[in-house]
Amino acid sequence: MKQPLPTLRIGPIELDFPVVQAALSGYSDSPMRVLARRFGAPYTLCEVMLDQFLVALKERKRTSHFLHIADEEHPVAGQLMGAEPEQFGPAALRLVAAGFDVIDINFGCPVKKVLGRCRGGFHLSQPEIALEIVSRVREAVPDHIPVTVKMRRGIDDTAESRDQFYTIFDGAYERGVAAITVHGRTVMQRYIGPSRWDFLRELKQHAGERVVLGSGDLFTAQSCLDMLAYTGVDGVTVARGAIGNPWIFSQARALAAGQPLPAPPTVFEQRDVIAEHYRLAELSYGEDRCLPTMRKFAIKYSVLHPSPLEVRKAFCEVKQPGAWRQVLEQWYATDAPGLYPEVDEPAPVMDEASLAAASLAVR
Repeated sequence: MKQPLPTLRIGPIELDFPVVQAALSGYSDSPMRVLARRFGAPYTLCEVMLDQFLVALKERKRTSHFLHIADEEHPVAGQLMGAEPEQFGPAALRLVAAGFDVIDINFGCPVKKVLGRCRGGFHLSQPEIALEIVSRVREAVPDHIPVTVKMRRGIDDTAESRDQFYTIFDGAYERGVAAITVHGRTVMQRYIGPSRWDFLRELKQHAGERVVLGSGDLFTAQSCLDMLAYTGVDGVTVARGAIGNPWIFSQARALAAGQPLPAPPTVFEQRDVIAEHYRLAELSYGEDRCLPTMRKFAIKYSVLHPSPLEVRKAFCEVKQPGAWRQVLEQWYATDAPGLYPEVDEPAPVMDEASLAAASLAVR
């Protein structure tokens, strides 16, 4: 009989399944997080927010979506990014006041503009500043609120970068963080080239009982279970693989329970979820302002449809509030089998024989 995957603990928070939704800049707002939770993600992270933005944020209807948390979302994390250590504490308190259950610190963003402003992944080059930020956040928020960190495996693959990574990694735990998520690419790689799962495997062996989550190249339910088995990490965070595909979480739960991979969602199943996503987005942003945000999601949803190119084009042409309903009426009126999203990404770097052995060991 297949043994269930172990639970995932983040400080005092115990999650019944170790596959969670990552923070996604420009995507993981409340509507996306709600759908992820409904489809089996036990925990989600909000899109990253700048510390100085949070400190200056006024309570206005136009900006209320940034800190909106639905009742069904908990537990949910707010993610912080910035340059100056002294701003992180007040910003973290703002997230706690808004109701976020965990505060996550972003030391991993590889975007050029972010690095140029000494934020995100830039901090992996300056361990003293990074650890000061960790200390300020941990000291600012109440003891019962876990603090976590998101990192990449280093700025680059130099020995100096590796040393800096481990200085921050070990030092963050010493300063009280409950868990660290590590992406298997370097900052300089951005999203180009494969993720190194071997590094995550080595890192978890180094970490011992400390909680480590893995990230990188998780585009299918099977890849989530493969990373858990191969690397030994305590949990995995699904990022781009969850955009327009909340079914990845229910699929992962099915596989973990020893069941066959569920069929991809049918056209009618897709229709219902897209309609609900639009409804939630209209509540969050307003009928007019939700269109640019939903266009990004609709493009991702379209790849599951039997006619993906035509559906993508139809969603992109939606310019008027509520006109998305016409796309559903035209393209989602007849049920049919759906498609799994195509994975056009390089395979992660790992030893295939070791992966096979690890997979057998957890069956």
